[in-house]
Amino acid sequence: MKCPHCGSTDDKVIETRTLAGGEGIRRRRQCLSCGYRFTSYERIEEKPLMVIKKSGRREPFERGKIEKGILRAVEKLPVSGKTIEELVNRIEERAALYDPIAREVPTSVLGDMVLEELKALDFVAYIRFASVYKNFRDLKAFLEEIGHIQKTNNVTR
Repeated sequence: MKCPHCGSTDDKVIETRTLAGGEGIRRRRQCLSCGYRFTSYERIEEKPLMVIKKSGRREPFERGKIEKGILRAVEKLPVSGKTIEELVNRIEERAALYDPIAREVPTSVLGDMVLEELKALDFVAYIRFASVYKNFRDLKAFLEEIGHIQKTNNVTR
């Protein structure tokens, strides 16, 4: 491991710890040339999770895109950052499990996962996200979605 202080590759491992869930290893190292101590991490390199767009094109999963859409949906609502983080974590985990061999998930499935999470979180956030995701063309389609949600969830807000 190259020392970030002096650039020497001569070091020794002082301490090794397994990260939460056994998904990686944290190692404390000391440079034998200058004595500088630093930390390195080892993780299993997995095939990246890919998203299949409507056009059939594939692109890497970007957690930030999911988070950005959710943030827009919950804007000005009493939803904590921690709640949003947990919601995004659940969606990312479910997406990775959708097809664990190919590690691919269609955008339509991702959108449905976000809708499910928002439905359980907040009705207004759900409707905001649905209005963009489902691309309502007119007021009738929007009102039908609200009616459907009210019937299935007994929402009286």
